[in-house]
Amino acid sequence: MANEIEYREDKTFAPAALAEIRRLYLLAGWCEEADDVSFLPPLFAGSTVVLSAWSGEHVVGIGRAISDGVSDAYIQDVVVAPGSRRRGIGAALVTGIAERLRRRGIGWIGLVGAPGTDAFYASLGFCAPEDHRFWKISG
Repeated sequence: MANEIEYREDKTFAPAALAEIRRLYLLAGWCEEADDVSFLPPLFAGSTVVLSAWSGEHVVGIGRAISDGVSDAYIQDVVVAPGSRRRGIGAALVTGIAERLRRRGIGWIGLVGAPGTDAFYASLGFCAPEDHRFWKISG
């Protein structure tokens, strides 16, 4: 059934899937229209966990985590296709990635959420510590 979602942990994707993932990254503002899919394979290869959501043969969501493999991990690039949102796919991606990291013994899992996502991540057990602040190098 096309409405059923299958979650796959895999770091390699066929060309058609890479094109769909590129579109998701484009919608999220993480790449430019002129970018091709060549940046995606090394991005996924260097990730600790890559979890994708599929509706039939189409990628409708994806997320990944980077980690030192021992203590800390960061969940990144969680995005769901607009037509598939509000169905629990994003929550399943985040919790699925976190579970896979915990099974590897990684206990400190963080992320940076976009504005307006506080309630979503709080509902999944994340908190924003008052005594910490996100920093990004300028330029």
